[in-house]
Amino acid sequence: MPYNITMAEPTFFFYDLETSGTNPRRDRIMQFAGQRTTLDLQPMGEPVNVLVKLTDEVLPNPEAILITGITPQATVREGITEAELVRRLNAEVFTPGTIATGFNNVRFDDVFIRYLNYRNFYDPYEWAWAEGRSRWDLLDVMRMARALRPDGVTWPVDEEGRPVNKLAMLSAANGLVHTRAHDALSDVEALIGVANHLRKVQPKFFTYLLGLRSKHEVTKIVNLEQPQPFVYTSGRYPKENHHTTVAYPVAAGKNNSLIVYDLRYDPAAYAEMPFEQLAASRWPTVELRAEPDFKPFPAKLLTPGNCPAVAPLATLTPEAEARIGLTKAQAEAHLKTLQSTDVIARLREAMQSGDFEPDIDVDGRLYDGFFGPGDKAETAKIRTTPIPELAKLKPRFADDRLPELFIRYKARNAPDSLSEDEQTAWETYRAARIQADGPAFVAALQNAARLAAEDPQSQSLLTDLKLWAESIMPV
Repeated sequence: MPYNITMAEPTFFFYDLETSGTNPRRDRIMQFAGQRTTLDLQPMGEPVNVLVKLTDEVLPNPEAILITGITPQATVREGITEAELVRRLNAEVFTPGTIATGFNNVRFDDVFIRYLNYRNFYDPYEWAWAEGRSRWDLLDVMRMARALRPDGVTWPVDEEGRPVNKLAMLSAANGLVHTRAHDALSDVEALIGVANHLRKVQPKFFTYLLGLRSKHEVTKIVNLEQPQPFVYTSGRYPKENHHTTVAYPVAAGKNNSLIVYDLRYDPAAYAEMPFEQLAASRWPTVELRAEPDFKPFPAKLLTPGNCPAVAPLATLTPEAEARIGLTKAQAEAHLKTLQSTDVIARLREAMQSGDFEPDIDVDGRLYDGFFGPGDKAETAKIRTTPIPELAKLKPRFADDRLPELFIRYKARNAPDSLSEDEQTAWETYRAARIQADGPAFVAALQNAARLAAEDPQSQSLLTDLKLWAESIMPV
């Protein structure tokens, strides 16, 4: 796809990432792939498919390398830098009107893109909402279709007969092309095929859920001004119930979210539960889950801006009630109990604690706050300065994150631009990170080697990974 395309009308851009691990604060994108389509899913231009150079402070998760088959050496040999990737994404991929679409992208890929922008001095959020841009996640779309409108799709199950919604299995079950799972471009091709199939067999449902990428449309169904029970599909709900329940909005949460109660559960049990037990059930340990009287935490946060899969209660047919194991009558009975107890106040108190531990490393401090106008002007200068000229740039920052981010930006993209003091700071950071990550990496590498002892291809990947680790060890 030519990089100077400007889109006048809304288009989809289906995309997928392969990464060095699952932590967006510390892991990195190793492959980015995507394909633009029209709103009726016809391809536009050529696909995008690039490797991204891994920098020499990152020890990838061996399991991730075995899954993708991408080694750090391949990214260095064939890839582009993070700075080049983020420039292309902002200028040529996530163009005005683009609907950035993936499969579990809201919880995974989009977060990696957010951190990528932050580390490289671009706004972490505008790529997803400004100038008519939006996001859409087909994972919960397919889950809700399976629960409410399954006709026309062949739905895969695992060995035990439980519902599975993995992209590779959905593609295979419905005779769609998916040449290589966990290759970003192949996954994108499969995703477009799955979307196209659902659009053909359930066009009204497809169009309805596409509309929910608008926060305004979501709040028509889920709001605190006129609260009503609604159907809600989320990965936080059990797969045995098709990840779907009837929920009810009860209070405002953090960061423009709403607290919603799962009406599958009788509130009376939580009204009598000791508060310490209730609070512990929100993030339960394996041991707590195994206890015979364990009851799941009955509330979660719903963020209208994250294109949740929600629907009016009227969409829950008797057949769908049987599939999700919950009737409207049961939900309504539990709602009456909820409104007559103090459970909502207890849940709000239990949810006061933060979801994320503070990160002391500057790469992970995205959510510490927005940059002020002066810092935005300085970061704009960094973005527009040619890489060879970074050594001449002397930005003046107010935000305490930016001086260290700037040193790391130069180290990763133009190491020759570092001063002697900056080089020392970079090597100190690099040594500390590798030392901190090393023990877990070695243990994971040894475990992967044992599991892959009979697989020559896996052994070759792990050998390359070991050589990478040895090559980046501080002197």
